[in-house]
Amino acid sequence: MSLFRPRKLSIFTGLFLAFVAELAFVLVSKGWQYPVLAIIYFLVIWLCSFLIINYSLDRYFYQNIRSIYNNILQLRSGSVGFIPRNLKDHEIIPEINKILVDWEKEKRQEIDRLKEMEVFRKEFLGNVSHELKTPIFTIQGYIHTLLDGGIEDMDVNILYLQRASKGIERLISIVDDLEVISRLEGGELILEPRTFEISELALEVIESLEFKAKEKYITLKVRDPEKSRQYVLGDKDLIRQVLVNLLVNSIKYGKEHGITWIEVSDEGEFVTVSVSDDGIGIESHHLPRLFERFYRVDKSRSRDQGGTGLGLAIVKHIMEAHGERITVDSILGKGTTFRFTLKKSR
Repeated sequence: MSLFRPRKLSIFTGLFLAFVAELAFVLVSKGWQYPVLAIIYFLVIWLCSFLIINYSLDRYFYQNIRSIYNNILQLRSGSVGFIPRNLKDHEIIPEINKILVDWEKEKRQEIDRLKEMEVFRKEFLGNVSHELKTPIFTIQGYIHTLLDGGIEDMDVNILYLQRASKGIERLISIVDDLEVISRLEGGELILEPRTFEISELALEVIESLEFKAKEKYITLKVRDPEKSRQYVLGDKDLIRQVLVNLLVNSIKYGKEHGITWIEVSDEGEFVTVSVSDDGIGIESHHLPRLFERFYRVDKSRSRDQGGTGLGLAIVKHIMEAHGERITVDSILGKGTTFRFTLKKSR
């Protein structure tokens, strides 16, 4: 590439033209009889060629290349482009090529992400439609039965009104969860971080879910609550919701007479909170999509268990709003463990 630097290119091209002109001069005017004149002629032709070519390259070629380079930088970064001071003319073209190759890779990845998002969007709309239709059609069926005369039957009217009420409660729950996710994704939900003791919060959540757990003969426990006392910084109400959603999930899919453990472990500047059950477990190919909205491992069984299908998606968004992550490990038939981290309070 060093041969094609502007100045070197001008020098060698000028020498070539000067040689051709000198050869013509010698042949036509017998220039060999005047060697000094021939040398002066050669040097003048070479110097003029060098200056013209060098000026042309700089004025009409490399200036346009610089302009193209600036425009590419501006389009790529969204700000006014500039040529680094250590970037020489002959280095601009390879740099442009490198930028365009990298840019093409980025755009291809962006297109792939957009296609993936389009698939998720279609799935999401289909899932929302299905989740809403189920309680709507149920409510509609009960109301039509009552309107067709069931209202007069004292053994039917109260029962059907109660079932319709449950369907309405399910609709409200879906809408509320969708609103929470929308606020989390849009950054509208403002965190109110404060210091609290995580094991104490876990015990409070367990106490609030004790009746639901007893219905399935499942025991909820904090492992060594006194030894694992840790003060963390976060939005206590949102972390409470995270624990509630994870424990409710473990109750739904846990086995009867099983046990769910909440464990708090010290990780230096962070605290790791684990929620582990000994339930049915999840197949590995489902794990990457487990936190998607409305994603269900076993759709028919999941809907029978109730819930909106949004609980784990809400958990993920709450942890991301805290700048933390949540992970999941599971072995089919042996149980599932969710883990998330929180910063220690200083």
